[in-house]
Amino acid sequence: MTIAIILVVAAVLALAVILRIAVSGSLVVAGDATLARQIQPLDVEAFRNLVDRLEEDYLRRRLPPACFRAVQRQRLRAMAAYVQTAGRNAEILVRIGQSALPSADARTAEAARQLVDQALLLRRNAAFVLLRIYLALAWPNAGLAAAPMVDHYQRLNSSAMLLGRLQDPTTPVRISS
Repeated sequence: MTIAIILVVAAVLALAVILRIAVSGSLVVAGDATLARQIQPLDVEAFRNLVDRLEEDYLRRRLPPACFRAVQRQRLRAMAAYVQTAGRNAEILVRIGQSALPSADARTAEAARQLVDQALLLRRNAAFVLLRIYLALAWPNAGLAAAPMVDHYQRLNSSAMLLGRLQDPTTPVRISS
């Protein structure tokens, strides 16, 4: 009976995440200038520390089990906030990249295509990582491999910076701090 309830709750959470992504992806945001201002810089080092398996193992060894679970739940909530910000930034970068795709400059168009591809991949991965984080909140002792999310985000940052330099060399573009 307990497993059935857990599966129903997990299915409802998964549906909510999917619907949120579908609805937010369909909203139209006006103007490239306003899009760039909507990007929220992300502290990649703090994010990397949260998803570090060694840090989790250290806490598991040093803290009593009940205290570890409480701390791990706090870390998971912070991780979810980082993943949500990364997903929103990826959504904005998809739109910025799509607006640069018809560029006459081949290098700019290629950089825009790479940005769109990487941002779409990160956005999809963010949805799955969020689902795993929410499931891990129920079982904080279970391991969570969210570290690849940080690497994807850093690659996305590099692509955004390249496109920004190609479009306007005088304006820096950063999505991480």
